[in-house]
Amino acid sequence: PKIIFYERKFPSANMILIKDQFPILVDTGFGSEAKETEQIIKDAGISPERLHLIVNTHYHSDHVGGNSHLQRKFGVKIAAHKWEAHLINTRDTEACSAGWLDQPVEPYEVDLQLSDNDEIRTGNRSFKVLHTPGHTLGHISLYEPEEEVFICGDLFHSNDVGWLNIFREGVSSIQRSLESVERVAKLNIRQAYSGHG
Repeated sequence: PKIIFYERKFPSANMILIKDQFPILVDTGFGSEAKETEQIIKDAGISPERLHLIVNTHYHSDHVGGNSHLQRKFGVKIAAHKWEAHLINTRDTEACSAGWLDQPVEPYEVDLQLSDNDEIRTGNRSFKVLHTPGHTLGHISLYEPEEEVFICGDLFHSNDVGWLNIFREGVSSIQRSLESVERVAKLNIRQAYSGHG
């Protein structure tokens, strides 16, 4: 599969498009950029209705903002960790942290609830879902062992770890982040794609 990485200006999040038999988009940036996101997918040679799945690393508004647009307009299915999926699908006011990031999130539905060690098939490859909590409780990363590709969301960035909001995630989010990083450190990673930078 071909992996296309789109770096977005902070505070919006980067996107990763996995071009394969079943194309997958990881994260969708801010809602205010939804039209741009749609165009990026088209420019990559994929019609948005052909997207097999949107996978969200976590539910912060800078990562899920484009979900509603793509789901409503093209019927794209959305996957997320089961704990965050529950908050989103019940329209919990705490979901997506949109108030914090000053970016509204249009309602969307999580169709596929993910758990640790699930597999996401793109056709020629299979990405393993790793539950990597800390930045949020339901944060996930994706790992493809053959090409040793790791999609880490906001678990870590080039010279830093993801932002930890103790008020929202609790003091134990530091321990959770450390455990997640220690778990990932045991993997063979040739290329890592982060949510920012």
